[in-house]
Order: sequence, then C-alpha cells, then structure tokens
Amino acid sequence: MKIALAQINTTPDVSANVSKVEDYVRSAAEAGAVLVQFPEATMRSFGPGLREDTRQHAAAWQERMQALADEHELTIVAGEFLAHGDRVVNQLAVYSPAARRVAYEKIHLYDAFGFRESDTVEPGSDIVTVDVEGVTVGLAICYDIRFPKLFAELSRAGAQLALVSASWGAGPGKLYQWDLLARVRALDSNMIVSAVDQADPKVSGVEVPADAPTGVGGSLVVDPFGAPIAQEDGQGEQLIVTDIDFGVIDKAKSALPVLENARLGY
Repeated sequence: MKIALAQINTTPDVSANVSKVEDYVRSAAEAGAVLVQFPEATMRSFGPGLREDTRQHAAAWQERMQALADEHELTIVAGEFLAHGDRVVNQLAVYSPAARRVAYEKIHLYDAFGFRESDTVEPGSDIVTVDVEGVTVGLAICYDIRFPKLFAELSRAGAQLALVSASWGAGPGKLYQWDLLARVRALDSNMIVSAVDQADPKVSGVEVPADAPTGVGGSLVVDPFGAPIAQEDGQGEQLIVTDIDFGVIDKAKSALPVLENARLGY
C-alpha cells in the first residue's frame, strides 16, 4: 500500500487550510498514494475562536473533503472538529471514495505541559478502525500516543496500521519523545504506525496562534520492530510518500508476540 504523510501547518483561516489540503491531496494522488494522512487540527488550528469557527465551517469542510476523496479516488484522513455544546469534539475523520465519513473522537485529552485541552474539548470513548484497500486501520490523535493500551486494543481489533495525527506541543525534548513514542507503540502493539505531526512553524515560517500546541514536525512511519519505513529530514512542510509491505507484521507477531504473551489484560 502506498500512503502519503502531509506534514503541514494550519492556521485559524479555514479557507486557506482547505486550499493547502487540496494541493497536498493532488500531489499525493499524482504520486500514486491510495491514502493521504494529515495532522490533527487540519481544518483549523488550536487557538481562540475554535468553537465559533467550528460551528460556521464544519459542514462545508466535510463536504469538500468528501468531494476531494471522490475526485482523486483516494482516502483522506484529516484532523477536524465538531461543535458539542459549549465545547468541541476533536476528531480524526476518514473520507474514502464513494463511502460514508468515519470519525474517531480523541479519547485522551492533552491536559499536560501547562495546556488544558479539556477546557474546550469533549473527550471520546470508543476505539475506531476502518478498512482501506482491504487493510484494517486504527485511528489515534496526538496525546493518545502516550497510552499503550489504546494501541494494544486497536491491534486486538485487527488493525495492522495505526494512523496517529498530531499537533504536538513544542518544548525541550518533545521532538525526541514524539519519535520515541511512535517507535515504542509499534513495538508493543505488533502494528505499523504512521505518525503525522504539524510542521514546526519556526521552520516553515507559517504564523500560528501563540500558547497552543502547534507542531514540531518529525513525521514518520515505523514497522513493528521499531525501525523506520519512512522518515525524512526536516521539520518544515513536506509530503512524505512511502510503500508499506504488511508482511512484516506476521514476522513481528512470530518473533515478538507481545500481545499473545500479555497477561492480566495488559
């Protein structure tokens, strides 16, 4: 399976974000990808006015994403929001050609490093898998990557590939942690992990809201032995295209059957 990872920066300007997504979807399709994965908060970045913009733009955004998937005949995975009372729901949505939209609602909210996502976001409660080209794919968002049981449950549900989309908060050691966690989640779940972050705005030069998680780059795809399948240098905006051979999963389950050997449900 050929997939593309769109490491981009988004802003509060939803229209500009749509245009950027259109460009990257077109490039992914031209490269022969059957799936293109965007970061968390693709529709609109975190920051002031999030709920109001979500109410105004969510329906049109969803309509455009589905049209793009149909037009280019590939699956689009993108971070977006839905209004929920006085808060929003942080979602990773899947748009496949001629199929209904499927969305995962972020379970683990980023109440860490001085940021409180739960002040504005309602948490989800259910794991979600989807079928893409006959491959079972699990979905996760950003802070979820710190919680191994979620990935174990996705694997037990049949997922071979986990898509993690993030707007990873910057800070000392955070890029290292992002890279390390992607590798460890692949190792302890016998899955391939595709981890896509927002680009580092200090590198890309894109203006983003202050005091919000805005990305550090470092997107990568990791096999179940923790080895990178794809990892490009640079923390700026870029499209990473790679082929995935799922045969490595059977090799990992045979050599390192961590879920089979697990006891007490862990």
